[in-house]
Amino acid sequence: MQRRLVLGCGSDAREAVERLAEWPGELTVVAESGCEGLQTGVSGVTVERGAPEDPGAYPPDAELVFVASDDAETNADAAARARAQYPDAQVIVYLGVGAAEETRATVERVADRVVDAERVLGDRIRDLTLGLGANRLQRLFAALRRIDGRLAVVMHDNPDPDAIASALALSRIAAAVGVSADSCYFGDISHQENRALVNLLDLDLIELDDEADLDAYDGVALVDHSRPGVNDGLPEDTQIDIVVDHHPPRAPVEAHFVDLRRDIGATSTLLAEYLRRAGIDPEESLATALLFGIRIDTNDFAREVSTTDFEAAAWLLTHADLSALDRVESPSMTSAVLETLARAIRDRDVRGDALASNVGPISDRDALAQAADRLLNMEGIRIAVVYGFKDGTVYVSGRARGTDVDLGESLRDALGAIGSAGGHADMAGAQVPLGILGDTGEESTEELSAIVTEVIAGRIFETLEDATTLLDVGPEGAEWVFESPFDSFEE
Repeated sequence: MQRRLVLGCGSDAREAVERLAEWPGELTVVAESGCEGLQTGVSGVTVERGAPEDPGAYPPDAELVFVASDDAETNADAAARARAQYPDAQVIVYLGVGAAEETRATVERVADRVVDAERVLGDRIRDLTLGLGANRLQRLFAALRRIDGRLAVVMHDNPDPDAIASALALSRIAAAVGVSADSCYFGDISHQENRALVNLLDLDLIELDDEADLDAYDGVALVDHSRPGVNDGLPEDTQIDIVVDHHPPRAPVEAHFVDLRRDIGATSTLLAEYLRRAGIDPEESLATALLFGIRIDTNDFAREVSTTDFEAAAWLLTHADLSALDRVESPSMTSAVLETLARAIRDRDVRGDALASNVGPISDRDALAQAADRLLNMEGIRIAVVYGFKDGTVYVSGRARGTDVDLGESLRDALGAIGSAGGHADMAGAQVPLGILGDTGEESTEELSAIVTEVIAGRIFETLEDATTLLDVGPEGAEWVFESPFDSFEE
């Protein structure tokens, strides 16, 4: 049973003393005033009227001493006497108000821990008002307050955990400044881990079907991507209020507030930083989602991870439900994913340390990323690109490891002129419209698949070869300016 002693009961420390009174064990409070009513209805609590610096009022022994008067000189004297009386006890001292340097030095010499409220307040004010992080938060709040009505926080199509968690976090921040917001997406949530995340945590997301759904909103924010109409269902001319992303943009990004940091491993990290700076403790489900988003986008802190990612994860750990996180990370694999993986293995085209595989028609585009992850583990493979087609579009997912080639830039160079492409050095994707071939009947699937392979694999391998060659002569890559080759094929 722990024996605790409180010396003094200042107004600023009263709440802390009340907390100590709730702990199991014995508590003795020695104070001249300020602790009236503390003993009422609390067993194991004794309040003695006396001077905090008078050892004659102290109990025979104590394992924890909290010096809590408002007066700094009294606290310094009481702390010194408590240390002499209980040499093995843990002594925690509230410094008090207006402490002189000599008083501070006395307290720091005898105390195990010093609570300096004035310094904490000053540090907090500096954290909120000075520096780049504070400036970003202030500008984000200003952008949110510009919105007169409801805000749509739009993720990229078929959102991953990082996009989902980021949208929820931005909606939470908007609510803190009085702006109603919905976390929205186009497409499907088909990846089994993503579905598990939404279902197990009971996340509230809005699925948008078409442009008309946006009529209910007075503002639009983008998370985990940065341009309307690129990997989302928004019209390209949509006016954007807020953009928060960690992917490097290929073209200028326009919005009232833009936070693009390519040196950060996950957009969830940026939103966690905003929550912490704003003093908003995330709900358990939100913290769990943000932590999962960081872990997925950094490949469990092994891919493009920064110090800021680790700091955000450490903060989120104190709020997250780790048992739920474990269940989210261990979902069953669907038959569609297994079939895609089997086709990717069977039809792989390996050239050097690079692999490309056309899996043909797909029902679950998220299966491409999972197949690319698995194929990257093959011996001798450092770049794996898996692609397939659905609803008139070729979807491409790539992974890289241990190579000097920037996969995101390579896919942009190879496919950017005929579609949209981008991502990071080791994780990237692309979408290429099939053009007139999108109307091809099912009887021509094999022919269509052959054409897709010729175009996609041909461009990817040629670009990777050029990128590897150019590593010795400089960073500039080739510029692709020709028309979409799919439109040159006749049915």
